Amino acid sequence: MVSVNLYKQIIKQMDTIVATSKRRPISVYRLQFNKSFTFRDAIKLIPYLEELGITDCYTSPYLKATTGSTHGYNITDHNVLNPDLGSEQDYNEFIRKLQEHKMGHILDFVPNHMGIFENPKWQDVLENGQSSPYARFFDIDWEPVKVELHQKVLLPILEGLYGKVLEEGHISLHFDQDFFVIKYRNHRLPIGPKTAVTILESCTSKLKETLPEIHPDNLELYSIITACKNLPGREELTEERKSERQREKDIIKRRLRALYLKNQTIKVAIDDTVKDFNGIAGDSASHSKLHELLEKQAYRLCYWRVAAEEINYRRFFDVNELVALRMEDPLVFQESHRLILKLLQEGSLTGIRIDHVDGLFDPYDYLWQLQKAHWVALVSDAVKHNTKASRIDPAILEEQMQLIFERKRDSNSDEMVYRPIYLIVEKILGDKENLRETWPVEGTTGYEFMTGLNQLFIEKKRQRALMNIYRGFTGDYSNFEDIMYQCKNLVMRTSMSAEINLLAHRLDKVSERSWQYRDFTLNSLRDAIREVIACFPVYRTYINAHQGAIDKRDRAVINSAVSQAKRRNPAVSAAIFEFIGDTLLLQYPTGMSEDGRNEQRLFVMRFQQCTGPVMAKGVEDTAFYIYNPLISICEVGGNPRKFGNSVSDFHRQNMQRQKSQPYSFITTSTHDSKRSEDVRARINVLSEIPEEWEASLKRWSRLNKNKKVMANNELVPDNN
Repeated sequence: MVSVNLYKQIIKQMDTIVATSKRRPISVYRLQFNKSFTFRDAIKLIPYLEELGITDCYTSPYLKATTGSTHGYNITDHNVLNPDLGSEQDYNEFIRKLQEHKMGHILDFVPNHMGIFENPKWQDVLENGQSSPYARFFDIDWEPVKVELHQKVLLPILEGLYGKVLEEGHISLHFDQDFFVIKYRNHRLPIGPKTAVTILESCTSKLKETLPEIHPDNLELYSIITACKNLPGREELTEERKSERQREKDIIKRRLRALYLKNQTIKVAIDDTVKDFNGIAGDSASHSKLHELLEKQAYRLCYWRVAAEEINYRRFFDVNELVALRMEDPLVFQESHRLILKLLQEGSLTGIRIDHVDGLFDPYDYLWQLQKAHWVALVSDAVKHNTKASRIDPAILEEQMQLIFERKRDSNSDEMVYRPIYLIVEKILGDKENLRETWPVEGTTGYEFMTGLNQLFIEKKRQRALMNIYRGFTGDYSNFEDIMYQCKNLVMRTSMSAEINLLAHRLDKVSERSWQYRDFTLNSLRDAIREVIACFPVYRTYINAHQGAIDKRDRAVINSAVSQAKRRNPAVSAAIFEFIGDTLLLQYPTGMSEDGRNEQRLFVMRFQQCTGPVMAKGVEDTAFYIYNPLISICEVGGNPRKFGNSVSDFHRQNMQRQKSQPYSFITTSTHDSKRSEDVRARINVLSEIPEEWEASLKRWSRLNKNKKVMANNELVPDNN
């Protein structure tokens, strides 16, 4: 039995450790790494940054990403440094140089998604489907409504319609150093080992006249074919069968590769068979073998535009090349954070910026899990230097420390010892929305300060004059609320309709569980979901459906969205909107079974992951480019409905920020900003001189009209 006093002693020791190890930046400079700006380039800048007064270096992601990535957010391996940026020695020298100049280091980390190209885990899923050990890593719907996609991943990477691309010969079969693969442009896709039987049996037909049947190498080829046939299928999901498939397929690949390199006759037969499968460009019938082979794979190739309606994996917004991760899975979390936790423990990292926190299944839980993982690691280090504690079984110690941490977390303790990592989140706050106090973070990346400062340089008194000029020039009298509503609806009907379809089918399952709501049709549910999301005033809510606790702010957001949806759709029965509201607020229908409640909870969590991308695509990327009386306001985190800010309000916001989040970032631009400070400042001047602006627009209109007249009449202008 371990002494309680000993645990208290360890935790007390942690106060000192966290107090001395946790660093909070004063001034931060961001470096954007890519193959044109590497670790070595950054090393040269560090002395200059110190001269500028920079205390901490904040960098873009530098974990392994798709080759040639210009930004680093399409990560392919969370536990390897990006080789495009230099060697491990270069990285270590970069860290050493920062420490030499007493500078901290904050890393931009991407927990929500990964790039699909050059990603070993994703390739394994494409090869083995749901039986892949990495299938649980990605947010894939393995049983979508479309029957043809059951147990498959829709892969929307083709430049045109599948049939056309296939017949033109752009999709082809190859045998490389590993196994059979499909190549399309620069993409390399695996062939499932069990499906390779079709190819290998064609090879044996070619070998009948060139290699005796009893030849040892021919017998080896037949043995390989038998091994392929005996492999567990993709649909066999017991751990034993999945492990067997993983083990045996690798053996099969090694055997075939060795045979291919050893016997020239077999090599020629395999190469000739591959050519037969690839067919002749323009000859439709010659591509039937390749098509049949592709149909047997765990993926379905398709035109990239198909993704909007049928994609069955969650993406980052509507970017097909970025697949979302199931970071709520403990195994996925553990595997994805091995390297950054090591860097934190070593002191190479002194802080982390979490990218796109709203995309996570449960942001609150994720942030606490990250703090806990580092805290437990620090405890383990502390134990090594404590004579009595070092005798404790490490497994028992970790278990006890995790329990202690969870109790403190659940009590919403403000004790800094339980928040050892300097964490900030990329989070866009809506109008009058505040960052959740229970999140173990220091603040955000600073969009609020950026927009508040920008508003300071807009002349609020001239808003009406500027709006009149804008409406007179464009002829558009729409208000921003209506444009925002229309744009979000547009996005949900086009580029993100697949996500809405999936939500509708989840909600349809919930409604079928209750006699009270089973009459709601799938189409009516889909339309109602769109309407509620289109009326959402913030990026998302943060309900933990499994705990059942609902913050009053989340309740207000849902009630507001449902009320507005009803108001905008008077011809639609209010009952369906009320059903959605009750579902989101975890009001379970009478007689709902536990399975039904679980489906309802899952719908709520998935719904929350969907509203943010719709807001980002509908508002930031669409409405901001339609509604622009003063385009400098249409900035990430901005609110075009707000025109100008007083000095006193600006100071009040700063004082509130100093009180609640004294170590949050403040910034005047980020890498996500649409326009730089100087461009925004120049545009802001128009709010002070609307008369001159109106005169310029009239001159432009007259000039443009004259040009059109001249063009229509084919007149040559008089140079005099």
